[in-house]
Order: sequence, then structure tokens, then C-alpha cells
Amino acid sequence: MTKLANDTRVFKINPEIEVQNVRFENRYGFILAAHLYLPKDFEEGKKYAAIAISGPFGAVKEQSSGLYAQTLAERGFVTVAFDQSTTGESSGRVRNMASPDIFVEDYSAAVDFLGKQKFVDRERIGAIGICGLGSHVLTAASIDVRIKAVATSVMYDMSDSMWKGLNNSKTEEQRELEKDYLAKMRWQEVDEGHVGGPHELAFDENNKPIYWSKMFPDKLPADADPVTKQFFDYYVGRAFHPRSVNSNGAWDALTPWGYYNFPLQRRIKTIKQPKLIVTGEKAHSRYMAEEAYNRMKDPKELVIVPNATHVDLYDQMDKIPFDKFDKFFKENL
Repeated sequence: MTKLANDTRVFKINPEIEVQNVRFENRYGFILAAHLYLPKDFEEGKKYAAIAISGPFGAVKEQSSGLYAQTLAERGFVTVAFDQSTTGESSGRVRNMASPDIFVEDYSAAVDFLGKQKFVDRERIGAIGICGLGSHVLTAASIDVRIKAVATSVMYDMSDSMWKGLNNSKTEEQRELEKDYLAKMRWQEVDEGHVGGPHELAFDENNKPIYWSKMFPDKLPADADPVTKQFFDYYVGRAFHPRSVNSNGAWDALTPWGYYNFPLQRRIKTIKQPKLIVTGEKAHSRYMAEEAYNRMKDPKELVIVPNATHVDLYDQMDKIPFDKFDKFFKENL
């Protein structure tokens, strides 16, 4: 382990919390880049509860997951915030290719890493998924019972969103058109190599796929919808990071392929561990969190943060319910 150098975290850093640059391998051979946060007043020889954290989908550890990790380290937990495989500083020859299977595995690899630390109690490891990684962490917890408690923040079901569209808006005809689009993108990658593009395909008024090669323009149009503006203000504005897919690029155009073949959350009703589902009252993703909550069995808790949008719970310290996360993990780890 090495101490953090050339610090590029985009949130307010607490100098009292020790953070280390670490690397660990998942079972597919990807090397995950992560920041390990040691709890305030860390004591040698003591065994701590630990939490693995990642997300949002397309973010890096220097953004929201690092903020969550630092804040929970302030409250006494060992935490690790990691870049998903193929993103940020994590390995992968093909960059920014999202995979539901690999991203779920990344959580179990983070549990492996935490459990190898002499100061972590293996029976007290939990996990948090933010935004799109919320659907991955619930999937991970449905099979990996070493995750003793699991929480999500503004959970976003990436498989459903890609296949069905936001608010189930995609038609059967559009899904067939998307298959044709993906076939063309795959031939293009065969002939030309990596092609960036939308990970959630939209259609114009003539039912033609809307293609773009970068997540956000340098400047939004005046008529941009409020949700797009919220994401833009975070990723391109106050939390810009050059390694973030959403800040500075796009997912590989074939990203939806895996999510159509491997829907997430199919077995979350089998999760016996305690579950905390946090979302915002005004989050456009709220229905996804509520649907996941309703499909799961007790013990579970749903927290809806008043007046909070989806992106508010990335970094707004007056809205993220850290007291609730703290209480949940202290009671269940």
C-alpha cells in the first residue's frame, strides 16, 4: 500500500483521515484501482467493520464514492472506494466497456481485499452502491453472503433502464431497432476498433437512434431538460474529473450488449442480509429504488430524502443521510 500522492479528489478532503492507494485483482484478472480509507483515530491491533463502495455508473473513486468512503471512515469504518473494471485507473485493454457480470464481481473482489487486511473483521463487511452500481451491489449481495449488510443510494437499475428506457418508455419496435444499431456498432468496432457512444440509446421523432460520441457537450443547450442539467452540473461542473467516463468521454458503444444478456437484480428477493435503500423524493430514479425495495424481503428499510434529486445524493452533504448509513452499518456489522 502507498499513501495517496497527486491527490485529484474533487470533494473537500479531511486531512485527519488516512487514505492509501491500493490495487487488487478480481477473479477475471482485472486489476482494480482503489482508495483505502482508515477510520479516524485508527488503532493498530484492532479489528474494524469495513464497507466496499463504488458508483455512480461512469464515475471514479475521486468523486462520489470517495466522499462516501471518507465520511464513513470519519465515523469509524474501514472503507474502500474503487474504480469499476475498465474505468478510471482500473485495468482493461478495452476502455469504458461496462459489464454487469464483471461489475458485480468487482464488489466481491473488494470484499476479498478487505477481508485480507489484518485490521478488518471478515464477519463485519458491508457494501454500498451509488446510482447504477446500486443495482450491481444488490446483485452481488444476492449470491455473496460475505456481504453482511448492503445499502444503495439513488439506486438505478442499469439493465432495466437500457432495455426498457427510463420510466419504461422504450417500445418493442425501438428495442428491435436497437438490436440493428448494436449490430452496426459491432461491425464498426470489428473494422475500426473502439467506438464510444450512448449506453442508453434514445430515439428521435422519426424513431431513429440518436448517436453521440461524448456523454456531454462542453456547453448544454438552453432547452436542456432538468435531469440532464443536474448530471452536467455535477460531472462537467463541480465534480469534473478527467478519468470519469461521464466527465470526459463515453461508454463503449457496445455496453448495452451485456446488460441485455444479463439482467441485474433477478434474484434480489433471496437476499437475507439487512438492506437499506436510500433515494431522493425528487429523484427521477426513485421508482427504480422503490421497485427494488418492494421485491425484497425483510429485513429492509426504505429512506426517501425530502426535496432531494438523484444527483443531490452524489455530493450534497446536507442531504445525504450519513447518520442513517452510519446507524444501519453499526447495527448490522
